[in-house]
Amino acid sequence: MSWRQQRSLQVRQLLAASLGLIAFLALAGYALDRAFLQTAKDNLHQRLENYALAYADKSEFARNGEFIQPYDPIDPRFERPGSGLYAEVVLPNAHWDSHSAQGPMLPGSQMLRPNEERFEGPLPLTQIKGTPGEVYRYGRGFIWSAEDDAKAEFPYTIYILEDTTALSQQVAVFRAALWRYLGGAGLILMLLQTVILRWSLRPLRNVINELKRVQRGTASRMSELHPRELEPLTESINAFIESERENLDRQRNTLADLAHSLKTPLAVLRARLDHPGPEAELREDVDVQLRRMNDLVSYQLARAARSGHQLFAAPIAIEPHAEEIVKGLEKVYARKGVLCEFEIAPGAQFHGEPGDLQELLGNLLENAFKWARSRVLLTVQHGETVPNRRPGLLVAVDDDGPGIPPEKVALILQRGVRGDERVQGHGIGLAIVQDMVRSYRGTLDVLASQELGGARFEARLPPGL
Repeated sequence: MSWRQQRSLQVRQLLAASLGLIAFLALAGYALDRAFLQTAKDNLHQRLENYALAYADKSEFARNGEFIQPYDPIDPRFERPGSGLYAEVVLPNAHWDSHSAQGPMLPGSQMLRPNEERFEGPLPLTQIKGTPGEVYRYGRGFIWSAEDDAKAEFPYTIYILEDTTALSQQVAVFRAALWRYLGGAGLILMLLQTVILRWSLRPLRNVINELKRVQRGTASRMSELHPRELEPLTESINAFIESERENLDRQRNTLADLAHSLKTPLAVLRARLDHPGPEAELREDVDVQLRRMNDLVSYQLARAARSGHQLFAAPIAIEPHAEEIVKGLEKVYARKGVLCEFEIAPGAQFHGEPGDLQELLGNLLENAFKWARSRVLLTVQHGETVPNRRPGLLVAVDDDGPGIPPEKVALILQRGVRGDERVQGHGIGLAIVQDMVRSYRGTLDVLASQELGGARFEARLPPGL
């Protein structure tokens, strides 16, 4: 088996299942064989005991103590020499053998105590042809007493012996049938488990085929028609694909925004070169445009660095970051005396980049401090819940300021407006928050605050993988 085959999940499962099936059939066969052998011995024991009791019931003793066998044979084999079924009667001073025992050399026997039983074997014997053989032997002790003379009673023992050939043939036939049927059942079960295994692994093969189509570019994402156990895998792959595409789109947008932003300063510089004026004025204009270009580049790079997030990020406690930001804002807006309150649900955490959390809280709280009269409220709650996923997150900031007219909401949140155009409404940071929340596949809503009467910004992040 090659290394590639060893790495195959189907081959590994089929091999493990086959080994388990073979081990089970082997143990089952061994157990059935032992059970049949024990049952056959018990039946032999019972049969030999019945023969012994029949001899004891139908036999007689002469006055001189001679044993008189039954008139009708207990079994015809007792009358045929070397038949394989033998009877012995051991008397205190004599010994009797059935006609079948004439010729074979039976194993030695001894007197048993009254009602004593003994089943033993296989014991060696020499058959009538002189070949070695084996027998099972049952013996039982009895007491003979004449009805008219209680003093004439004496003990005797009856032995019944049977050749092991019959039992061995039964066991051989059973074993041949047993292993033939178990082997056939094993082959059928192996074929069945191969079919079941291929059927059960079909969803994995479908996932592999879909992933290959995504790699070749013939599909844009994984489908959602997969078993429940594979949904986390396909959703993670789709999330990774979407994240990579978003990163590529973000880089293109950043370059496009940067190129668009630099058009005006470059046009001004080109115009000044085409129409030169006093040197001092030219130097001042060049210096202003260079500073502007430097600010634009710094802003776009910082904005690109703040955008997006990594999948499967570690959870971050929200309250320490919020307290740090609020302490700084309280110093900046000390003259206003704004009071910031927290309502943070226990266990609420942010799964993402620390810088994204700083941007989210920092921009929303700074805008709230800027426009609030005296109160700001930060609310953090668990958001939407989905089975087998971490819960979503709701971050809301309320203020008691003048609020935002509904017709200006779209303006202050639209993407692509340069810094000096975003100062309207609640300022430049809201567009950054909007882009960052969207990168987490969340939503940013601007509402009227029901508690404080001003504006309310709600950032809702969906459940994570």
